[in-house]
Amino acid sequence: MSYGKRDEDTGEIGLFYHLDKTTVLQEARVFNDSPINARKCRLLLTKIIYLLYLGEPFNTKEATELFFNVTKLFQSKDTSLRQMMYLVIKELSDIAEDVIMVTQSLMKDIQAKQETSYRANAIRALCQITDPSMIQGIERILKAAIVDKTPSVSSAALVSSYHLFAVAKDVVRRWANEVQEAVHVKSSSGGLSSMSNYMTSLGGAQNQTQVVISTSNITQYHALGLLYLIRQHDRMAITKLIQSFAGNKSSGLLGGGGNSILKNSPAVCLLIRYACKVMEEDPSTTRRMYELLEAFLRHKSDMVNYEAARAICEMNDVSAKELYPAISVLQLFLSSPKPTLRFAAIRTLNKLAMSKPNAVSPCNLDMENLITDQNRSIATFAITTLLKTGNEASVDRLMKQISGFMSEITDEFKVIVVEAIRSLCLKFPAKQGVMLTFLSGILRDEGGYDFKRAVVEAIFDLVKYITDSRDTALAHLCEFIEDCEFTKLSVRILHVLGVEGPKTATPTKFIRYIYNRVILENSIVRAAAVSALAKFGVNVEDTSVKKSVRILLTRCLDDVDDEVRDRATLYLSLMDNDDCAKRYIKDDSTYAFPTLERQLVEYINNTNASVQPFDIHNVPKISKAQEEEERRRARTQEISSMPSLAVPSQQHPRTPGTPATPDSLGPASPAIGSSYDQQQVYAEQLAAIPEFASFGPLFKSSGKPIELTESETEYVVHCIKHTYNEHIVFQFNCTNTLNDQLLEDVVMMMQPDIDDCGLEQVASISSAKLEYNVTGVLYLAFQKLAADFPIATFTNTLKFVVKDCDPTTGEPDEEGYEDEYQVEDIDVLTGDYIQPTYISNFAEVWEQLAETEALETFALEKDKAPSLKAACNSIIDLLGMQALEDSALPKSNTVHTLILSGMFIGGIKVLARSRMTFSPATGVAFELAVRSEDENVSQIVLGAIA
Repeated sequence: MSYGKRDEDTGEIGLFYHLDKTTVLQEARVFNDSPINARKCRLLLTKIIYLLYLGEPFNTKEATELFFNVTKLFQSKDTSLRQMMYLVIKELSDIAEDVIMVTQSLMKDIQAKQETSYRANAIRALCQITDPSMIQGIERILKAAIVDKTPSVSSAALVSSYHLFAVAKDVVRRWANEVQEAVHVKSSSGGLSSMSNYMTSLGGAQNQTQVVISTSNITQYHALGLLYLIRQHDRMAITKLIQSFAGNKSSGLLGGGGNSILKNSPAVCLLIRYACKVMEEDPSTTRRMYELLEAFLRHKSDMVNYEAARAICEMNDVSAKELYPAISVLQLFLSSPKPTLRFAAIRTLNKLAMSKPNAVSPCNLDMENLITDQNRSIATFAITTLLKTGNEASVDRLMKQISGFMSEITDEFKVIVVEAIRSLCLKFPAKQGVMLTFLSGILRDEGGYDFKRAVVEAIFDLVKYITDSRDTALAHLCEFIEDCEFTKLSVRILHVLGVEGPKTATPTKFIRYIYNRVILENSIVRAAAVSALAKFGVNVEDTSVKKSVRILLTRCLDDVDDEVRDRATLYLSLMDNDDCAKRYIKDDSTYAFPTLERQLVEYINNTNASVQPFDIHNVPKISKAQEEEERRRARTQEISSMPSLAVPSQQHPRTPGTPATPDSLGPASPAIGSSYDQQQVYAEQLAAIPEFASFGPLFKSSGKPIELTESETEYVVHCIKHTYNEHIVFQFNCTNTLNDQLLEDVVMMMQPDIDDCGLEQVASISSAKLEYNVTGVLYLAFQKLAADFPIATFTNTLKFVVKDCDPTTGEPDEEGYEDEYQVEDIDVLTGDYIQPTYISNFAEVWEQLAETEALETFALEKDKAPSLKAACNSIIDLLGMQALEDSALPKSNTVHTLILSGMFIGGIKVLARSRMTFSPATGVAFELAVRSEDENVSQIVLGAIA
């Protein structure tokens, strides 16, 4: 048999196909031979690693015996054997007992004066087996290794320090001077890694030869990462670190000058990522950090050029002028002979085109040349980017190019292209004929379910949002279901035909296609066809159509499937009762399905024999239009994600040794409709607290938890505001991130900025203790003293009793001491009294409320609103209302109209319209008009803009 052949059934390599643990343990006697047979021992060590890799369970006794047999190989002088021995020692150290006994042998190897190739491996093994309480014993050795002149030894010590930092922060922090010195170590071998190596290491474009990143000056990369880890809680120190290593234009350190401290390209990229993190945490540093990033665009390494360009493209509220240098660099990369460079550039431009297509459009000519690129990933990105940045005049040409391109790519890439075309359809409604012809053409091509569904979804959007295309699009869908192999798609299309068909000028032409499904398809499709027919019978006013539908439904009463018969019977009865038909067929409201699902699960799992019947009235209802609008908005936002191309996360990758921290203590971004579910969860949690049970129904909970501290501080606190008719409840999620402290009697003290703010504290719920990394919840409730809607700012202090703990055992001291911790202020705003709601007929309702309008003109300075999009976000946050018709995303850079809808506390409908203009010199000026069912409410909402 071929030893290199992979067994298709087991997935195992043929060389170790029959390998088992018992055989390996028996063969371990070879370690006792004298002299040591290096070849046999290396092969046996390879088998041990293989078994550990497969997850073969060694029990503690077996692992211990094997571990000490392996340690006998310290006598060997064979370099490759010693390297394998260190690797096995590391892997067995988590299972075996008394592994600390080999510490002296490892320390002897590390301190060997002669240059040997296994010193680095010995350092890694030593740090792996060392108990946290004994780290101080090897501190001197590791500090010396960090500044060792041998790069492999220094890197091994630095990387091991990442792992030690989690269990011995204070010890590792003392090595800052040595780590700083390691950054300045210069290698005798120069040279910088190429962009091709960099992108290949990230898993970039397909069909690339695997290349290993150059290790020249790699110690700088590891040292810089550890130095950041040590100083990460000191923002000023991090800013100083970035500026000292980046240098400045006058000193010639930027741009990869000969005197630059950082000679290693990955280290420079790491520095760029730290600069981006500083900008996110402290917006006041944006100008300085941008200047550094712009200078790095002129670095002599392609890797650094790309990293700086990508960072600039991902900056918040970056202007077109600031983007120009980065886009120019990416445009040069588009014509590079290196596929990895082309892939990196087109991927970044594709992402940028989602929010700033005008900035990317100068690259259109270069991107058109990539449509025929032999790398399909690059070609797909080029197509989708062009679809986002192209103008109306280029649509016809793009459609022709895509037609020849579609037959050459897989279904995964076809889905991506179709998603981009769907956005283009809504962007240029006048070109719907060309795009509809294209979509109907590829709908007849061969393809899987996901591809066909994407095309059908695109046609659905044309039907709903472009009225002129409705008849033609529905006709194409009718032709498709004549030969559709996917039951799910047939059912969905029949549903759309039932909803949209009665609205057309000639609804009768669709009835024939629908009834054909009753005759020719399976029972599931037949049942869906019956429902679609019934909607024609109810919604079409023509009596001849009603009569025809009644005849067809009567024929369905003889169907062999009971579901089809039952539906036909039900709809025949509804056609005779207009009130019931209006309630069950014409009513477009639907339930918030995440809430419905959760309540049903809780009801089923309730083992209480006296449980009340399930009450559907407790499930909130939303309009069908609102649900569809939210789904469409979610699809638009998801187009930028390319799962089939394995695009990395939008956030900056975590650097080596950086502890992972959650984005927030609150729930993840909710799916469609789950915002209702989350508020329902909050309502049930608060109702279960006796102090809040009498507050009545919950009106609103703030969406994303408000961060009152930075995520890296010792105590992390988030706040969620809950608004009732007469009360406001503040919920504080607190986390203790110190493993050497236990907090007891934890309480939050809130003090308003003015004594007579209109809110009086009526309840406070503290937490008995906050253990390490366990979230505790505190509550404070305030009652409104008057009938108005008070606005206030609260200063907040966390008070507690601190008890020191043993970090390893977690045992607290008996005695503690009182302490307090100041957190950020919390504002109670007008937006807390407004629930965002959706309406489909804004213009109609706006005119109905004309008599209650409140109008005023405002201005936002450039530093507060550097763009129209930033101004929209600020207004939405202040008012707490729902942006309608995608008006939160301005299409123009100078003029925009934002329309909002909400429900003021007390059930008062309120609408707002903001007409705004932007000038680079003065910022944003806007006119805000508010209308509601109560003139006083209009004035209150208008007053929210200070």
